[in-house]
Amino acid sequence: MAGCRMYDVVRVGDRQVIGEIVELKGDTASVQVYEETSGVGPGENVYSTGMPLSVELGPGLIGSIFDGIQRPLDVIRAMAGDYIARGLDVPGLDREKKWHFVPLVKEGDAVVAGDVLGVVRETPLVEHRVLVPPSILGATVAKISEGDFTVTEAAALLNAGGEGISVTMMQKWPVRVQRPVKRKLPPVEQLVTGQRVIDAFFPIAKGGTACVPGPFGSGKTVIQHQLSKWANADIIVFIGCGERGNEMTDVLLEFPELKDPRSGRPLMERTILVANTSNMPVAAREASIYTGITMAEYYRDMGYDVALMADSTSRWAEALREISGRLEEMPGEEGYPAYLGSRLAEFYERAGRAELLGSETRYGALSAIGAVSPQGGDLSEPVTQATLRIVRVFWGLEDRLAARKHFPAIDWLTSYSLYAERLDEYFRREVSPDFPEMRNQAMAVLQQEAELTEIVRLVGIDALSPRQRMILETAKSLREDFLYQSAFHEVDMYCSQKKQDGILRAILVLHNKALASLEKGARVEDILNLPVRGRIARARVTPEAEWPKEFEAIIAAIDREVKHEAAT
Repeated sequence: MAGCRMYDVVRVGDRQVIGEIVELKGDTASVQVYEETSGVGPGENVYSTGMPLSVELGPGLIGSIFDGIQRPLDVIRAMAGDYIARGLDVPGLDREKKWHFVPLVKEGDAVVAGDVLGVVRETPLVEHRVLVPPSILGATVAKISEGDFTVTEAAALLNAGGEGISVTMMQKWPVRVQRPVKRKLPPVEQLVTGQRVIDAFFPIAKGGTACVPGPFGSGKTVIQHQLSKWANADIIVFIGCGERGNEMTDVLLEFPELKDPRSGRPLMERTILVANTSNMPVAAREASIYTGITMAEYYRDMGYDVALMADSTSRWAEALREISGRLEEMPGEEGYPAYLGSRLAEFYERAGRAELLGSETRYGALSAIGAVSPQGGDLSEPVTQATLRIVRVFWGLEDRLAARKHFPAIDWLTSYSLYAERLDEYFRREVSPDFPEMRNQAMAVLQQEAELTEIVRLVGIDALSPRQRMILETAKSLREDFLYQSAFHEVDMYCSQKKQDGILRAILVLHNKALASLEKGARVEDILNLPVRGRIARARVTPEAEWPKEFEAIIAAIDREVKHEAAT
């Protein structure tokens, strides 16, 4: 047992099954195996690798599909068929493929940790930047040259205090250790998703954290797929943690077919998939989110904006509970370990916008969006509550909205974003000077609708004043013409911020002019029958190229038709 440490990876038995040390008591170690253990018996040898679970970081990650401990599934399938054979030792990165390395520094240059030594064209969409490893604080470039190298061949030779250090294009990093940065920075820019309810009402910042809880069938996975495709991030890391096999199959089949809307290239050319289904061993499920976020941090360190989707952290927490139970630890609420909250915090705190290591000032951002699957949609259960204490955006999904075919089924009354006020300056600059005020007015109308609906249920709509009836109609327009968005309509699946601003402005301009007209004696029924309301309803399916002209026509029609009603 000499030299054994917590979380060291070991090989068990003649089959060399992979596992890790999860408990040490005296001369006894408890090993949680990542694979099926049938056939492993007493007396078999256990071999320590002397290292914690680490991932290989280098060219070849983008476009790959890994399991929870970074074994490439396409390579495994070619080797062993449709099922992962036990004891398979497959490297995360291809050792044979050569990459063309172009140096950006020359011999004699001084470099520090995080500096860019050179670049590799990993995919047509991603330029891979080969960095000085964080362990090298300062060195001089002794030798570097352009050429084709594998990930294990030295692309550069550094001189650090008289000692020669070979630098390859591949680094290894322990998955449970956060990669270092100079300093964390507050968010200043929005992660634009093209989803109106998110961008306008509950925005997330680049480097932010968000939680998407909801019951089965409410659309968590569809929202994450939409964000993966449309978010203005450079790199996408999608972690399928403990999801059903057929759901992960859909992901693996759909993602390679998706087109990147900005370039027209396949989306997989800037995406990494980690697929760990519910029938895979529990320890690999627990490790999968650390594997994914370590790869995401690596691309953030190159200066990219990275978006990570974890679907779902509930399955990860269940794996944590199962391992904790086997270790006979004191259970917390609903059997989850007492350290559930701290483990979730360790995960989400690895997100953020940061000033990166290196002699030049560079910035990168890692946004983390985790789906939570509470049993029966109960948001008071421990995983949801622990997550809400950490993240700053809450997109609460409601099955009643999904049942009415309202998607995204995000409840506008319970959801919130703590980035909204911080991003107000960004909205004023990038969208329109009065956008925050419009958002606040729209939210107030929706809140009033909830209160008036209770009155209508008790005494009927005839008890409402004309002003209150107009509020109900505007709230209906907000719900059906703005918040509702079809993920399958070729135009409506994405909505630019300028178009979001225009639709919201049209609804509120009509609302404000209608209220003023009601004060002058106009009838509610006449206003509700205005033809322009139909044009507003069709606005969400108006192509982006035609929208500026259509918006001007709608505003002009509102002014003309409301004035006519007031006059008559």
